[in-house]
Amino acid sequence: MRPPVPVPTLSRRAKLVIGVIAVLLVLFTVIGTLTNVYVDYLWFGSTGFTEVFWTELQTRALLFAVAGVATGGLVALAVYLAYRFRPTFRPMSLEQQNLERYRQSIEPRRTLVLVALAVVLGLFAGFTAQGSWETWLTFRNATPFGTVDPQFGLDNGFFVFDLPFYRLALGFAFAIAILALIGSLLTHYVFGGLRLQTPGQKLSGAARVQLSVLLGIFVALKAVAYWLDRYSTVYSDRGGVFTGASYTDVNALLPAKTILVFVAAICAVAFFANIVVRNFALPAASLVLLMLSSLVIGVAYPAIVQQFVVRPTPDEREAAYISRAIDATREAYDISGVDYVNYTQNQTTDTATSADAQAAAAELAGSPTVDNIRLLDPNVLAPTFTALQQIRNVYGFPERLDVDRYTVDGVTQDYVVAARELDQSNLSDNQSSWINRHTVYTHGNGFVAAPANQVKTGSSDGGQPDFSGASDLPTTGTIDVEQARIYYGELLNDNGTDVYSVVGAADGEAPREFDRPESGSDDGQVNSTYTGGGGVAIGSFFRQLTFAIYYRERNFILSGAVNDNSRVLYVRDPLDRVEKAAPFLTVDGDPYPAVVDGRVTWILDGYTTSDAFPYAEQMELGEATTDALTGTGTTALPNETFNYVRNSVKATVDAETGAVTLYAWDDEDPVLATYMAAFPGIVQPKSDMSDDLISHVRYPEDLFKLQRDVLTRYHVSDAGDFYNQNDRWQIPTDPTRDTDQAQPPYYILSQRPGDTGATFQLTSALNAFNRQNLSAFISASADPATYGELQVLRLPGNTPYQGPSQVQNAMTSNESVASNLNILRQGSTVQFGNLLTLPIGDAGLLYVEPVYVQSRSDNGFPLLQKVIVNYQGRIGYGDTLQQGLDQVFGSGAATPDTGTTPDDGSSGSTSPPTTTAPSTTTAPPSGGGDVVVDSATAQAIAQIQQALQDLSTATQAGNFADIGAAQQALAEATAAFEAAQSAASSSAASPTG
Repeated sequence: MRPPVPVPTLSRRAKLVIGVIAVLLVLFTVIGTLTNVYVDYLWFGSTGFTEVFWTELQTRALLFAVAGVATGGLVALAVYLAYRFRPTFRPMSLEQQNLERYRQSIEPRRTLVLVALAVVLGLFAGFTAQGSWETWLTFRNATPFGTVDPQFGLDNGFFVFDLPFYRLALGFAFAIAILALIGSLLTHYVFGGLRLQTPGQKLSGAARVQLSVLLGIFVALKAVAYWLDRYSTVYSDRGGVFTGASYTDVNALLPAKTILVFVAAICAVAFFANIVVRNFALPAASLVLLMLSSLVIGVAYPAIVQQFVVRPTPDEREAAYISRAIDATREAYDISGVDYVNYTQNQTTDTATSADAQAAAAELAGSPTVDNIRLLDPNVLAPTFTALQQIRNVYGFPERLDVDRYTVDGVTQDYVVAARELDQSNLSDNQSSWINRHTVYTHGNGFVAAPANQVKTGSSDGGQPDFSGASDLPTTGTIDVEQARIYYGELLNDNGTDVYSVVGAADGEAPREFDRPESGSDDGQVNSTYTGGGGVAIGSFFRQLTFAIYYRERNFILSGAVNDNSRVLYVRDPLDRVEKAAPFLTVDGDPYPAVVDGRVTWILDGYTTSDAFPYAEQMELGEATTDALTGTGTTALPNETFNYVRNSVKATVDAETGAVTLYAWDDEDPVLATYMAAFPGIVQPKSDMSDDLISHVRYPEDLFKLQRDVLTRYHVSDAGDFYNQNDRWQIPTDPTRDTDQAQPPYYILSQRPGDTGATFQLTSALNAFNRQNLSAFISASADPATYGELQVLRLPGNTPYQGPSQVQNAMTSNESVASNLNILRQGSTVQFGNLLTLPIGDAGLLYVEPVYVQSRSDNGFPLLQKVIVNYQGRIGYGDTLQQGLDQVFGSGAATPDTGTTPDDGSSGSTSPPTTTAPSTTTAPPSGGGDVVVDSATAQAIAQIQQALQDLSTATQAGNFADIGAAQQALAEATAAFEAAQSAASSSAASPTG
């Protein structure tokens, strides 16, 4: 027998050092964790969502405790029993002699080892379980869907709420059984109950009983798993092109799973019987039977059925199951009620004749769609808004602006809007001290709006958005704003880091927060003190210390700017606030500001989702909502798997107070009803929404992108056509950008076929699969009376209609357009605005695209210079929308109902304003016809080119006097060109037929 190995020991000093380090680590961890929890508690208290904080915390704690105690306790119990019933005497074999050293090491500290094992396993299990708190809450508060699945006849709520929890509980039961089995085997082996290399009996009686029980429990759990696997067939992807139980799943796999349930149950009984029988032959034989059955019945038989029964005629065998998948997917993505319209146009080709154009002109005349054609692109104009409306360097605008509609002087039209926010990335070096960054520059100020179909004219400001109305803070536009201070906004999140501010002046202290520039002064300013009531009060030393630890900033304690009246504003991005207040929601990536009842308010869309709706196609949320603009002023959604979505909540965040309000927009959604039961009182009824708020509600972009993706496949109702992918559609790529990503949808105010007036809509074109031809046009209404109605215009499949990329190529390759664009690119950058696809009654589709020109100088910003119009092969290209329409349809044939826009930018519009751009470039006739060029025309073109060159030189030099002179020369040369063209041909203003 080998002598016992001495146990290494530590010196007293080493033990002391290790103990101090351990205590400090634990202390810092505990303080940091408690500080984070307390700061969160204060935030929830300040927003009125304390119910969410406590419910989530209690649920996490409950799951942590139950899973931790169950896992650590049961595994430790199994190990303890294995040790407790260890054999008193062990054979003196070489194996046992080798194990003796381990026994001697463990024996003196067996209690410590057992407790450590229980604690470690409990912590791991608890941390894992607490992350599934929503699974428990939805199971506990489940609301029936009221619809049943076609295979089992169970309410869909069973699959969405109950089955995930059963799977979770079963997973932990398996983990406990396996860990207990491993722990028991190791303990029995070390202490002699299991003797692998010793002659004679390999197991002691106690070891045989314990291992038999644990193996029996494991196999019994496997029987339960087989039973639940039956229900999981509703998520099968065996069908390939559809989701859900297929022919093979229903006719082969389901019977196999049922058989395996009984085989596993018999196997479990055999293991339990081994307690009495004392022979592992029977349970071993039953275990082999279970393994063979699972391979033959559960794998081989379904594979044979799939290969020899289904594969020869899959479209016939799978027809009934495909129909289930189509119906379920439509229900899950809320596209069951789509209005499909066969859009048969007056012409049969993509090349319209003069007669076609004249017929279309009759429909265009006075059309609400033409009156509201949007030429200001919110994706292009952020630099323009910044250049013209930034006012001071501390302000800024997001990369992507927003589109909303307002009724001004009795006329409803869409506007490009933005909040003038605080942008701390623009602060200069001397503005970047902690005092300035967090106590002086605390907020933005102003709401900026420009009519979406109007720009200014004139030599000095031509092509600029018409910020008509007041030109000073707090607002710019014809929209009345009573409270325009922006303490909460999209720019108050610096790459994921919260930008906090400390507000509130001490009694008798002068205001220190920069509010706005002083009127009539270039460098004066007006200061203010926050009175919104938001944020968390930090007047006490304890709270100041708390936030000093939280932000690792000693100024919370040392700075005189922090006083008894101070409040700290944090979590200031509207999207972050809603996600924190309602963690069960997935929030749309594009919050937008609106003036609601006189206050600037952020409006957000909240989605309830699930990945467990039976028969519905699974998708990746982030991938399905990504387009050419994702990440540019919008937030990408998390790439989570899901197959059910509802825009169940509309949320608002007050830009001054930060108040978060949730409204139950879809009160019939059972997922929302479940969370409302779990978090009572946090979601307000839809009836609490004011009329003004409802008038600014938009159809959410991310939901629309999901639905159009699903519709590319699930607009097909016939199971055979669906399986063979007949008439499949595809989202077109963005033709205005050098990218292969999807074209973003866009908001327009237009009249849909069959409607009597214009409505605010979100729209998108759809191509044929793997082709560039247009197949359909989808629109979602955001009008309060028809909100959420989806309409799909189907184009005839036997005629190739040009899709967005083909239309874009036809417009930019037109000889007259291409030559002029080349001139514009000399010294400037040309940017194409969004290509609008506009159905005009039965006349067909009208395409309109604005063209922006930006100087390459450091101070350059995009200005609307040209408009391209395409109507079935007839291309118009002019300084204004009207000029483009005239070239396509004839002079005055499609005149929008317009007002006037004075050059000085003053308000004067009482109807949809004129859509005009400055006469700064050549306007040769387009549409495919030849250009008449005589000596006068050639001279005018030469003057235009010279003026453009002079303009480019002056712009790069920053010489405003020369810029004005060059613009004047350019305007005169353009007028000379137009006069020469008119003299050369009386029909130059209209296209050739």
